[in-house]
Amino acid sequence: MKQFLALVRFPNLLIMLLAQLMVRKFLVFPERSFQEALSWPFAILMVATICIAAAGYIINDYYDIKIDRINKPDRVVVGKFLTRRKAMMIHLYLSAAGVLLGLLLGWRIGGVLLGVAFLLWGYSAQFKKRPFVGNFTIALLSAVMVLVVPLQAGQPSLAAWAYGVFAFMISLVREIIKDMEDVQGDASFRCRTLPIVLGLPQTKWVLYLLVGFFLLYTGFIMAHRWHEPLFVAYLFLGVVVPTFLLLRQIFHADRKKEYARLSWLCKMIMVAGICSMMVLR
Repeated sequence: MKQFLALVRFPNLLIMLLAQLMVRKFLVFPERSFQEALSWPFAILMVATICIAAAGYIINDYYDIKIDRINKPDRVVVGKFLTRRKAMMIHLYLSAAGVLLGLLLGWRIGGVLLGVAFLLWGYSAQFKKRPFVGNFTIALLSAVMVLVVPLQAGQPSLAAWAYGVFAFMISLVREIIKDMEDVQGDASFRCRTLPIVLGLPQTKWVLYLLVGFFLLYTGFIMAHRWHEPLFVAYLFLGVVVPTFLLLRQIFHADRKKEYARLSWLCKMIMVAGICSMMVLR
């Protein structure tokens, strides 16, 4: 069980569920209590997205067995605790379950989840080996997992789109940092990720640009909500300050474990951003 939870990145699944719960309660139905905001169709949506996301992590490790033995040998599950055949079968079952549950909620949700499942397969098999394409794909899917909540509820939400863009931008930064962390194993198997194509120093300049846009976007949101001082103060302390710390650490990072810390910091910034919904009026 411990190995399986590691395989499906259980903490990441919890963050996704937290984001969906927050969007549902604080952005889609802010006037309702928590109990009133929850419903069986929404519960089905959460289970469906968990299945699709977990399947995506499994197929990613399925294709990355050899690379992971170099990049993270202590965290290899497929091929060590779980055969490749069983991993593929679990991936197919979870993907099918997620899409079928989505279809119970309507053809639009089913279509979105089917598209996500195919993109995750394409990412694992090909996209992640190409410069920027794989990073963009995962960042886009991070936004989709936020935006699918108002779609299922039938309640368009401009605020949900704002958080979707937030998730996309910080996920894009994190994915590039992860490629910098894994550059040794990726290079050994002829992957063409951004750090391999451009080199680490030039990739840092790409990160500076992306983080700069992220800070400008966050500043725009803060200016737009200037009449909500608690929300503005929260974003400044929970997102802006850690992002400047991220910039500083990107500048100094030159070892694998330092890039791993940067990836963790990006995840914390994302969680802080998600939790800002609680102080949004």
